Amino acid sequence: MNEVYVRNVVEAALLAAGRPLSKDQLVAVFDERDAVDAEAVGAALESLGRDYESRGIELAEVASGFRVQIRSALAEPVSKLWVERPTKYSRALLETLALVAYRQPITRGEIEQIRGVAVNPNIVKTLIERNWVRVVGHRDVPGRPELLGTTREFLDYFGLQRLDDLPTLAQLKEMEDLRVQLSLPGAEPVESLEPTAPQQDGSAPSADPAAATDADADAAADADAAADADANTDAGTGTDPHTDDDAIANEALD
Repeated sequence: MNEVYVRNVVEAALLAAGRPLSKDQLVAVFDERDAVDAEAVGAALESLGRDYESRGIELAEVASGFRVQIRSALAEPVSKLWVERPTKYSRALLETLALVAYRQPITRGEIEQIRGVAVNPNIVKTLIERNWVRVVGHRDVPGRPELLGTTREFLDYFGLQRLDDLPTLAQLKEMEDLRVQLSLPGAEPVESLEPTAPQQDGSAPSADPAAATDADADAAADADAAADADANTDAGTGTDPHTDDDAIANEALD
């Protein structure tokens, strides 16, 4: 089989798919009579990667496979093609997502103990609807609360192959200007307000870089904290029945 033909088909498939494709999915694009195997596809991918080194696009490997994407250095000028206002997620949502990513599997009650406030049910609902978080099981304690974990789509969205690729807390502290803009089609934007003074409630800072440094989301964070507090007042405690269990608390704060 002509190597140029294989490379062109692989490239076309990656551009047309609009999502990451694994080697097996790329092999399936060819007819059986073409006799193209995973080794030939791998060689084509390596060739494309070399060709893209001096171009504005790159071949990236993520959890679900391979994809062709814009280089991060060119994201700002290219973003002008999209006139829609980017979605800005609240600090409370980003903190919740960070805790799930770094401490999974974790329950909602454990998240509440770490953050110091009740988790608004809409936050978990939004993360599940975005397919970034899923229920991976239940904690074997009274009430059997749901255990939350991240999804393959979460890794794909943030350009990661595995959870081990997440930056460590030490690496995050060394980054002076880290702003992650989370945007998805059809998501309702959070109205941007002027930054407010630092919170005085003594809650723990977020492990998520965007949550810790995105000044534009400070006002939204205050609103979410107030909403969480109101939800906690209206619903009694607003937490899972296991939150008083010493073993769970120790595990969450370990």
